[in-house]
Amino acid sequence: MTSFTYKGISLPVVDYYSEETLRYAENEFQMLDDDIVSVTYPKSGTHWMQEILGLIWHDGDPSWVQSLPAWERIAWIDSIPGLQLALKSPAPRLLASHLPFHIFPKSFLHSKAKVIYTMRNPKDVMISYYHFSKGLKIVEDPGTLEEYMEEFLSGSVSYGSWFEHVKSWMEMKDRSNFFIITYEELQQDLRGSVKRICHFIGKELKSQQINSVVENASFHKMKDNNMSNFTQFPDTYFDHTKGKLMRKGISGDWKNHLTVAQNEHFDRVYRENMQGLRMTFPWD
Repeated sequence: MTSFTYKGISLPVVDYYSEETLRYAENEFQMLDDDIVSVTYPKSGTHWMQEILGLIWHDGDPSWVQSLPAWERIAWIDSIPGLQLALKSPAPRLLASHLPFHIFPKSFLHSKAKVIYTMRNPKDVMISYYHFSKGLKIVEDPGTLEEYMEEFLSGSVSYGSWFEHVKSWMEMKDRSNFFIITYEELQQDLRGSVKRICHFIGKELKSQQINSVVENASFHKMKDNNMSNFTQFPDTYFDHTKGKLMRKGISGDWKNHLTVAQNEHFDRVYRENMQGLRMTFPWD
């Protein structure tokens, strides 16, 4: 499987990604003041946040998220088809990206576009990414978990280092148009999280509308929704017999996979990479 590197970030070479698209997204794509952008490192609650935003956008009415595949609802500006969708979508736009800040559209800094950055315990990210990569036909086979852990910790996976991704985006934390939330917060208090997201994007919903968002963004509802569970994701890209996009939807699954030694090794690398970042997270 071949890949290409753009400014230190590795991506597969398929008809889905290109250097030209990333260059355009970074330097020429214009963020509009009423854009809402969901940004995540892969496997950090990406599709969950998109489902939440889609439901909020439609006042809690689930018909939109039940009638369009996830990748057609929100324009994924990293990819060729997603960028094309973004360019032809009328304002206000819902956008999504996995890009680290250094190759995110430069126009963001001069706009009022709002970014929601969803984070997750990196150990759970790694486990989820590993299982997802088993089914993904456009990347190398991940090998054993031990082998994959070394790739993950060194940043030799698609979209690069989790540590660098998080640190680059945390530099935006004091901006009024930047909102940080964690996967763990969404799990612990989905209703409260939905209310905070609504407030941030300026979309106030009634109590029953919030209830509908919470109900329809639950893991079991998303898993039963064929437009959200990625069962319709093309076989060209994904082997559904080997991997699942929606696997467990829990926190702490890493405890079922990492040995004591692997966990200690991960913790050492985490501390080395995150020292100096004056923030604490639910998993610290």
